[in-house]
Amino acid sequence: MNLTDVTELGTSHEWRLRRGTLPDGRRVFVKQARQTIDGLFAAEANGLRWLAASGDDAPVPEVISADDTTLVLPWIETGRPTPEVAERFGRELAAVHGAGADSYGAPWPGYIAELPLDNTAGTEWPEWYAERRVLPYVRLAVERGALTARDAAEFERAAARAADAAGPPEPPARIHGDLWSGNVLWSDDRAWLVDPAAHGGHRETDLAMLALFGAPHLETIIAAYDEASPLAGGWRDRVPLHQLHPLLVHVVLFGGSYRDQALSAARRV
Repeated sequence: MNLTDVTELGTSHEWRLRRGTLPDGRRVFVKQARQTIDGLFAAEANGLRWLAASGDDAPVPEVISADDTTLVLPWIETGRPTPEVAERFGRELAAVHGAGADSYGAPWPGYIAELPLDNTAGTEWPEWYAERRVLPYVRLAVERGALTARDAAEFERAAARAADAAGPPEPPARIHGDLWSGNVLWSDDRAWLVDPAAHGGHRETDLAMLALFGAPHLETIIAAYDEASPLAGGWRDRVPLHQLHPLLVHVVLFGGSYRDQALSAARRV
């Protein structure tokens, strides 16, 4: 790719990050694979386009180009998170979720970071979540030595309780799927969704992810979301269930430092 004014921004997972300028003058953000992982950038591009299709004002950047090794997005000039932007973000996130999905899962193979994400379609969220989002990462963590067999049994018990713990049934929402605070870019007038693991899922999953590592102005986001699209009673009690998947992903990627936090969530479920 022909870029000028290139600034190296370091690395993340299995890709290097750069800022540059296209020949037409647009400033862009570029993710370039350090090793090719089949379908990884296609999954991210598919997710961004699908989230953007939720509405004309969706807070999702355009995909300028994507192939097996490179993803190019517009450069977003970041600003300071403010309550006003947080309130707008809460309403816009509710609108994205409200666009819905045909089923739980997605019609493309998924990734979360560099880990495969099973997007096989399902119709009942608790069973789908247990089988596609919890148990595969328990097995992978055991294989990598980050969890013991005794630990795995704790997560298996939590997964078996998903139907009882899930609360009232919800239709599939159009969710980001990896919405920790680092995947929300704050500009002067709005917050943008980036780095999705997008799929049809449970809307409380995105809210639980925002809470996991502390999003700015979280209560303002939640209040605006709840006003736009009221949450079912008891949703705060279900946060540990929805955090099981991201915590297990962290155990797989980063080792046992997240083990205790993940086990605590499993026991609360």
